Amino acid sequence: MLIGIISDTHENMDAIEKAVEFFNSKKVDLVIHAGDIISPITFAHFSKLNCKIYLVFGNNDGEKKMLKEKYSQIGLIQEPPLEFELNEDTKTIKFIVFHAPPQNLEQLALLNKYNYIIYGHTHKKDYRKIGNTTIINPGEAGGWLFNNKSIVLLDTKEDKVEFVDI
Repeated sequence: MLIGIISDTHENMDAIEKAVEFFNSKKVDLVIHAGDIISPITFAHFSKLNCKIYLVFGNNDGEKKMLKEKYSQIGLIQEPPLEFELNEDTKTIKFIVFHAPPQNLEQLALLNKYNYIIYGHTHKKDYRKIGNTTIINPGEAGGWLFNNKSIVLLDTKEDKVEFVDI
């Protein structure tokens, strides 16, 4: 299964458009957004995805009622953490998505309850394995803090994480 991961878009419409085009070109099965979407205007681009999108609210998402109204049409959006499972072949893949990383991130990974822990907020790329858990922060898609616009392509079948500059 191919999953697109994005975070901290901060209403950068050009970056969102590039990310959506990339995810569609790769035929991803799902996109996960780890927060800081900012406003419903972003829906115009994300609605062009050829798959569902799961989003969590970030600390800068102020128009939550309208964001929920819009994004519920093409996926789901909620306060973090978002826990969900996907079935691939004969195995179940467990995810948890945060905006800000929990203080006990490493301990959470060591529980081996989740295959993937995804977070945003820091605007810094993070990819590491702790036990059987993969931790991913795709970095900042908006590029406002470090001017390094990045997203992630996750292949769950191969357990491969690829950072992509947009």
